[in-house]
Amino acid sequence: MSDGARPRRDWREVVLNQRMLVCIFTGFASGLPLYLLLNLVPAWLRTEGLSLKTIGAFALIQFPYTWKFLWAPLLDRFGILPAMGRRRSWMLVTQVVLLAAVAWLGRLHPAEQLTLVITLTAVIALASATLDIALDAFRREILPDEELGLGNAIHVNAYRIAGLVPGSLSLILADHLPWQEVFLITSAFVLPGMIMTLLVREPTAAVTRPRTLRDAVVEPFHEFFTRHGVQSALLVLAFIFLYKLGDSLCTALATPFYLDMGYSKTEIGIIAKNAGLWPMVIGGILGGLWMVKLGINRALWLFGVVQLVTILGFVWLAWLGPAPADAGRLAVLATVIAGEAVGAGLGTTAFVAFMARATHPAYTATQLALFTSLMAVPRTFINASAGWLIEWLGGYLPFFMLCFVLAFPGMLLLLKVAPWHERPEDASPRTVS
Repeated sequence: MSDGARPRRDWREVVLNQRMLVCIFTGFASGLPLYLLLNLVPAWLRTEGLSLKTIGAFALIQFPYTWKFLWAPLLDRFGILPAMGRRRSWMLVTQVVLLAAVAWLGRLHPAEQLTLVITLTAVIALASATLDIALDAFRREILPDEELGLGNAIHVNAYRIAGLVPGSLSLILADHLPWQEVFLITSAFVLPGMIMTLLVREPTAAVTRPRTLRDAVVEPFHEFFTRHGVQSALLVLAFIFLYKLGDSLCTALATPFYLDMGYSKTEIGIIAKNAGLWPMVIGGILGGLWMVKLGINRALWLFGVVQLVTILGFVWLAWLGPAPADAGRLAVLATVIAGEAVGAGLGTTAFVAFMARATHPAYTATQLALFTSLMAVPRTFINASAGWLIEWLGGYLPFFMLCFVLAFPGMLLLLKVAPWHERPEDASPRTVS
């Protein structure tokens, strides 16, 4: 039986259940702080006169996303508020920290208080990465295996919709309000995730925890490498590192790039909301439903090709150069933003489902943290070189062409980690040969 030959399920059974509603809130809560660091903070720093090199280096502040597997065992072993359970207590505390930190950030002046800005954005990244550990484990523990594809599709789409707050609404507001008020309004969007945390129940799977802290630290890694074998496990980890490398790097300085192409913050915000939102939502939901039939393996292939091709939109925009004052200028920006939304959204949907499928139920938080940490390495460390690469290569055009080339190695590894014809019962990274 092929990976696509799955028993059909009634669409209402797949879509209309409480777990899918929860996935909307987990995605929104997870995406908001990251996109604030990726979109709003770079735009803020650019308008305050900081250089591209300095802004690019700010990607290093996201190091917690890369190293979160180091403290993930604490979330598998301990809870902060015993009455709420392990997952929910960590979710609530980290969101309270985010609410306060984002509101405070807007009170600072980057040119005069750069050290404090760096410190506060690092706190946001640390709280956000810890929240991701808890949310990823929570979502994996409430979703049965057959709902991983659609559940993660909904999560990823809500994740990216959350990006429209700092990437669209906040940018539009920044043309009319002081930055202090913009960040205060943005911080209020942390509240829906906090409300969700208070209303949901602790997953049944989360009740069973590692017996000791040593078990929580050592066993997740021992289990993963024992289950796969060292060579196959390393191939899986290499794939996780490389699959979104080109896509992630090409969007590292997307907002400053649009600004340098002559678009205003309001134009970027309006286009991101309209051209980015609907293609992303419709494509993501259809992609999630399609994944129920296709299976995760084939989705990784098909969605990965779309993700790769849409990088060429940035190549095209850079080749055109600064936008002329004519009616077609916004259409060009809309095409690039819509393409990026669809490509990255579909690729991430299948990718997150792949990582969730690869975890063991006893070590959900730590193993998912390991996988998502590897996924974050390009965004954190490699993306920090984006400003330097643009200057060294002589402009945006050769930089985006490099990003396109870097998207191929991850696709080639699919031959080993997710073969097209693999059967559903074998469609797991644990069978890599």
